[in-house]
This record gives sequence, C-alpha cells and structure tokens, in this order.
Amino acid sequence: HMHRNTASEPALPTLNEDEKVRYSRQIRFSPIGEEGQARLRQARVAIVGVGALGTALANHLVRAGVGYVRLIDGDIVDLSNLQRQMLYDETDVQNGTPKVVAAAEKLSAVNSQVEIEPHVAEVTWQNAEELLTGVDLLLDGTDNFAVRYLMNDVSVKHGIPYVYGGVIGASGSAALFQPGETPCLACLYPEPPLPGSVETCETAGIIGPIVHLVTAWQATEALKYLSGAREQLSRRLLSVDLWNNHFFQMPLDGKRNPDCHVCARRRFRFLDEPSAI
Repeated sequence: HMHRNTASEPALPTLNEDEKVRYSRQIRFSPIGEEGQARLRQARVAIVGVGALGTALANHLVRAGVGYVRLIDGDIVDLSNLQRQMLYDETDVQNGTPKVVAAAEKLSAVNSQVEIEPHVAEVTWQNAEELLTGVDLLLDGTDNFAVRYLMNDVSVKHGIPYVYGGVIGASGSAALFQPGETPCLACLYPEPPLPGSVETCETAGIIGPIVHLVTAWQATEALKYLSGAREQLSRRLLSVDLWNNHFFQMPLDGKRNPDCHVCARRRFRFLDEPSAI
C-alpha cells in the first residue's frame, strides 16, 4: 500500500523482542507496522533548540524509537522554563544543568536503545553545516529567526527536509519544507524579521498547551517521513491560535518562488556571510 523504492535501500533490520514489546502499540498502528518501525530505528534527526518545542519533539521521537537524536542548545535550565518545558525539573534549575544534558539524561532513562547526542552549542554560520548534516531530518525547536534561516540554507544545500515550528502566546505555526518538493522557508518569507520587530515569548508570554499542539503536528510529520509514509505528508503550513479558536492550513503547493534566492538560485547567504544575520 506504500510506494517505496526498496531496490536501492539497505536491508531493514529485524526488530528484537524488546523492540516488538516496547513499540507494540505503534507497530499495531498499521500505517507504521514492523517495516515502518525498522525504518525509524535507522533514522537520524537533529533537533535545534531544546526548550518548549524541542523537549516535546525529543520526547516523542525518542519514545517512538528514532535511532539517533542529536540535541543542540546552548542554554541552561532556569526556573521560568518549568511552566512549559516538559523534560526539566527543579533539580535541573538548582544545578544549572545545560538543557541538552538534562534532556539526554531523562530521555536515556526512557529509552536506552536510542543514541542521543547532546551538543551544548548555539547554531551559527560557522558551525551550522557541521551540526545539521549527517541526518535525515531537521526539526525546529528554536525561537530564533536567524537560526531558522541557517537551518533552511542547510536544508536546501544538503537536501535534508526541515520541519519548521514556532510558538508565541497561544499561537503557533508549523510546516515541513521538503527540498525539491515544496517551497522553502525563504519562498514564503524572503527575509527574517528585523531583531526586536516581532514579539517573543519573553515579551508576549506563552502558555504550555500550544507547544503540544504544534509539536504533535511536527512530530507526526516526522514519523510519516521517517517511516516511509511520504504520500501522507500534509504539504500545508499549519497556523493556530488556541485562545481565539483559529485554525488555518495554507496549501504549500504552488507556493515555490521561481526566483527564491535560496532554493531557486542556491545562494546560501546565511551560511556564507556573518553580516547577513
């Protein structure tokens, strides 16, 4: 029922008994099944930002059995994080633990079969290609527009799909940008907003539940993509305001900009020019 090119792919691993039990409910979900589960075990993802969005994304993907999860964040856990960043607790605050270290520790206790690689780092033009390649999918847990444009450059340059997500207040948005298939971030938004021109969670606040709606959508698209269910991908940009009861999905088909400086002209200025950010 799925159109998969199996000829060129390495043989899928067979699941061991622990995996068959651990993932039994996910395997019984027939669109994933044992074959999809084996694909997840082989899959590699990078999550940029391990705050509200990133902790939820990491939690979903590690529990689902994605084989390798790279966590990238330079922050330490602070008290104001606990209202919405679900992997952390008061001990992490008292210890000043780096977010990726605390997250990796908790997630390893949940699923010791998964390889979790924490990087205490912020993504910059100098390290973006090193930190964001060698994976099958990039997941956006950041609140920083400059970093998103770096992720988009790497996505297009290296052909790695990018699952965008953002939240503020009770609103959020998400999309899977797939090089060659959909527009890229810069097709829709050619320039990042100027620093200070848009509200942040620090200025506008945020409630916890919007995080889970956006990350549920991001993580489900990730599971579809990584398990091989490519024809089920949404191909829409989701936009939600939970407080004002607004749900909107914008089709991405037909939105590719034939003059886009990133995906059409392949100019990766965020990677090349420190002055671009």
